[in-house]
Amino acid sequence: MKSKIYLLGAMFILFISCKTEKHIEVTNDEYHASIENVTEIMIHDIFSPPVASRVFVYPNIAAYEVIAQNNKTYTSLQHQLKGLDSIPILDPKSKVNQPLAALIAHMEVSKQLVFSEELVEKFRDSLYKKWQDENSEEFEISKEYGLKVAERIVKWMGKDNYKETRTMSKFSVFADQPGRWQPTPPAYMDAIEPHWNEIRTLVLDSASQFKPVPAFPFSLDKKSNFFKQVQEVYDISKTMEKLGDGCEQIKMAQFWDCNPYVSVSQGHMMFAKKKISPGAHWMGITKIACIKSKADFNKIVFAYTKISIGMFDAFISCWDEKYRSNVIRPETVINQHMDEDWKPVLQTPPFPEYTSGHSVVSKSASTILTSIFGDNFSFEDSSELPFGLPNRSFKSFDAASTEAGLSRFYGGIHYRAAIENGMVQGTSVGNLVNNKINFFKSK
Repeated sequence: MKSKIYLLGAMFILFISCKTEKHIEVTNDEYHASIENVTEIMIHDIFSPPVASRVFVYPNIAAYEVIAQNNKTYTSLQHQLKGLDSIPILDPKSKVNQPLAALIAHMEVSKQLVFSEELVEKFRDSLYKKWQDENSEEFEISKEYGLKVAERIVKWMGKDNYKETRTMSKFSVFADQPGRWQPTPPAYMDAIEPHWNEIRTLVLDSASQFKPVPAFPFSLDKKSNFFKQVQEVYDISKTMEKLGDGCEQIKMAQFWDCNPYVSVSQGHMMFAKKKISPGAHWMGITKIACIKSKADFNKIVFAYTKISIGMFDAFISCWDEKYRSNVIRPETVINQHMDEDWKPVLQTPPFPEYTSGHSVVSKSASTILTSIFGDNFSFEDSSELPFGLPNRSFKSFDAASTEAGLSRFYGGIHYRAAIENGMVQGTSVGNLVNNKINFFKSK
């Protein structure tokens, strides 16, 4: 009888031992979910597109730095990104679960960048509970390292001049200066992020490194280049209007709208329709590419990190030009000089026209994604499905980025020059990231 008791006791101890030694498997879906959780919070908190790019980039860099430690394929970004150094060293003999520590670092840095921190904590705590139940020792060791890396990244990002720009002056509007940007209906909001070019770049030498060719000078002369492009916006809008909602160009404009704050007026009430930012749309495309290519965990972190770096610098480059050239929007020119009742298909966003942010950021993103997943990578883009818009199919990332840029012309919020020159600008940023940053160890 005693031998049976001893045997049962030994079996129970063995069972408990095996249970506690279970390795924690962090899934690809959990990392994608962390990205999407941040996106949903940014929609809730209404972050502008440039600020949203900042919310994406630092958490991904934190996660990447964790997986790059002692990695045979990927190398650290220390001393490659401006000001980034002294990432906590990971002892090769430690029991740190690097994917686990990477996701913890991602969530911790994300929490520092949003207003609704409790929403990150809710998502985080659900994972923490699961991981603790699977292997509390492995979880605690990995958490400790993940938080150390997060702390270092938070300290680094705190020196990017973002806090200083929060207290800088608003953008001054002088209505008596023809051709200069003016607030647009229906909300007539102040210009967003006029000092974004003072944010520390990550790879660019300076915000003006890829300064585009100058915008056409303002002129109401019907033979001038400027007025011709205004006329083109007006004419195409009238053609689309005749075709109605079934017009392909209208569908294109609506799909790529990505305006985080669309003001809607009903009687005496005004409220906002919230959507994802352009950067969030491209993060969604990155997820689609990762799933289709069956990327492993490390490649997923790498892909998100590289594209978010490119988009972050692309916004700085674009915003630098926007507030240098300070070009008036089509809606203002057409309402004041051609047709006071004209409205664009899309709501005009609150900042100067030249160059097109969608064009710059999308080309930067597509150039980087092509370097990761290859050219002619066809995909079904379902990024806008949560907002009631059907999927669109693309034969390549480049084709998608070209459509994203042109959508702003069909939406009536950009002239063609801002799109074409913006694409050149964005491609230059993307190529710089591809050529200047070394993500891989030499073989």
